[in-house]
Amino acid sequence: MILLQMLPYSKFLLSSAINLGDTVIDATCGNGQDTLFLSTLVGQNGSVVSFDIQDLAIENTKLLLKKHNINNVRLIQDSHHNVDLYVNHSISGAIFNLGYLPKGDHSITTLADTTISSLTKILGLLKINGIAVVVVYHGHNNGKLERDKLLSFGASLNQHKFNVLQYLFINQQNDAPFIIAFEKIKHC
Repeated sequence: MILLQMLPYSKFLLSSAINLGDTVIDATCGNGQDTLFLSTLVGQNGSVVSFDIQDLAIENTKLLLKKHNINNVRLIQDSHHNVDLYVNHSISGAIFNLGYLPKGDHSITTLADTTISSLTKILGLLKINGIAVVVVYHGHNNGKLERDKLLSFGASLNQHKFNVLQYLFINQQNDAPFIIAFEKIKHC
């Protein structure tokens, strides 16, 4: 298949913007797969700051990182909308996987207001040509509201400062996940 599915495409985008030694953010560490991937992109001299509010997500990520002998990650059990309390220097990339923790409590979901708050702060931290990738899972009630607010937020950004991409397969189910990618092209 030539057209990449959502998760491989998100990795492709991140790989295009992130270099060895960079600092990056995983705004929703979940089970740790993106955190692990980011840690390989930045290498031993780089760093990953990884957020989640759930004990289970932090534990699962910790176990995965230990299994792979990864030590360039800072795990933070807090909401990603508090990113500015933990990161105050430039980053080259960030990823969000919205929705709920797979195999976790589906009543705990990301929310539009905190996601947009976090994304706004992260876009301010991005280097020129840095990228924030948001994988939108909207097959649940909060997800639909979050989807709509994120699309509106992305459309409102100044095109001279950000490129905003929506990547989706239009012939798949209505609730199929899609990507919104934000590339910083000029300082704000």
